[in-house]
Amino acid sequence: MSDDLSPAQRDIKAYFITERGYWRPWTEAILRTNPDFLRRYARYAGHPARNGPLSARMVELIYLALDCSSTHLYTNGARTHLGMAFEAGASVADVLDVLRIVTEQGLDSVYEAAEILAEEAGVDLSDALPAGLRARVERVLPADMRGIEALARLDPAYLDAVLEFLESEDSLDGLGPAERSLIEIALSACFTGYNPNALRRRIRFALGAGVPRADILQAIQLGAHLSVHGTALGALLLKESLDATA
Repeated sequence: MSDDLSPAQRDIKAYFITERGYWRPWTEAILRTNPDFLRRYARYAGHPARNGPLSARMVELIYLALDCSSTHLYTNGARTHLGMAFEAGASVADVLDVLRIVTEQGLDSVYEAAEILAEEAGVDLSDALPAGLRARVERVLPADMRGIEALARLDPAYLDAVLEFLESEDSLDGLGPAERSLIEIALSACFTGYNPNALRRRIRFALGAGVPRADILQAIQLGAHLSVHGTALGALLLKESLDATA
């Protein structure tokens, strides 16, 4: 209930909703136990979400990708940001593109692990990509990735299946190339699935494609806020404990 809040607490609640666009049981719990923390968090998390160059639609789609990622799988957050993405003008095709990118996230580890396997097993990767295959790879991936060469040598049928999956164009009027790049950067940069090698490749590609540096930085910054989901869990458990002993 908000009618038993102090004027200062009501101000902080209004400020949080303005900055973050939502109010949840965990924020209510923290408001009642440590309101200044909630105010400072709202300013910290709200800054990149509200002040960067990305549209509200793009911010919410990035949050959706981060929450749906198999490295996080946060249902409450995904539900919140799915709704906010639609409110900001996202389409079903946009969301399906986000989910497709989330599906592709695990491939980065396969590429890098295949490269390590080839190195340790002494597999010769010279001429692993003939001209036709190299041209096909270059349409969807950097052809100079040693992991791709390793897959071509170790399991060409698997590489063919991967390329067929990545080549598919099953979305109509969804994300543009720059937007897809930003989603990929956010996933690779987030602490829950941090992959510096993939991140470097994707940042290099985005910059080369003309994506502004400020857009890339904002996509990177948004991932830090996933850590508050641990705070949300702890705050609700603390409330349960305090209520039980009241």
